[in-house]
Amino acid sequence: MFNAPLFSYYSLLVLINIALRYLLFTGSFYFIFYVWKNKKYWAAKIQQRFPENKTIIAEIKNSFISILIFGAVILLVIWAGNHGKTLAYTNINKYGYAYFFLSIVLMILLHDTYFYWTHRLMHWGPLFKIAHKTHHLSNNPTPFAAYAFHPIEAIIEVGIIPLIAFTIPYNINALLIFTLYSLGVNVIGHLGYEIFPKGFASNKLFKWHNTSTHHNMHHRLFKCNYGFYFNFWDRIMHTNHPDYENSYNKVVENRIQAEK
Repeated sequence: MFNAPLFSYYSLLVLINIALRYLLFTGSFYFIFYVWKNKKYWAAKIQQRFPENKTIIAEIKNSFISILIFGAVILLVIWAGNHGKTLAYTNINKYGYAYFFLSIVLMILLHDTYFYWTHRLMHWGPLFKIAHKTHHLSNNPTPFAAYAFHPIEAIIEVGIIPLIAFTIPYNINALLIFTLYSLGVNVIGHLGYEIFPKGFASNKLFKWHNTSTHHNMHHRLFKCNYGFYFNFWDRIMHTNHPDYENSYNKVVENRIQAEK
């Protein structure tokens, strides 16, 4: 029997949880880099100009519309899990701690592939105008752009959650770690400041992880740098911007010179 008050209560809890995470991550980074330590870190600003207030307001507004959509989809996944229709499990000992951590890696790899190819699809002309253009209104993004999607794109973005839920056996705490890491990478990608160290983008090991510069170039130049966590798909599909590493090095060198 459907319990409307209980459903409303859980709906509110889910929405508050998503909204608080968004505000905590985006607000903290924005406050540190755009307000409190603005002058100290300005040399690390990838685009040496401040975004317009109307753009920041639009980022926040569109993000909260996305949060409503995220909440609806996640509620459906929770309902499915409660009825035994997903691969969720509660007892870590069922698969062991090794699988617990492996499942997080699997989620990240699955999401990275899912994101790259859905992202490239949304750059297809007609779909870009309908769904992805809203996100690219932030051509000089701030952390608040992390969830600034058109409703269609928001549905595509949150689609990774049911995909994981129905394909990978997962403990809820593993999924929580994954979502927090994902949000952190998302916010850093839209930070507008480069925080990674010198040589990171060309290091044999670390070059496979994306940077703020990588995603900032995507917002500014559009048809390049589609990856989310990693640089794997961009490198093998030749969609990395050819000037990515040089651009990264220039920003980092400016930051280092300013710190002297």
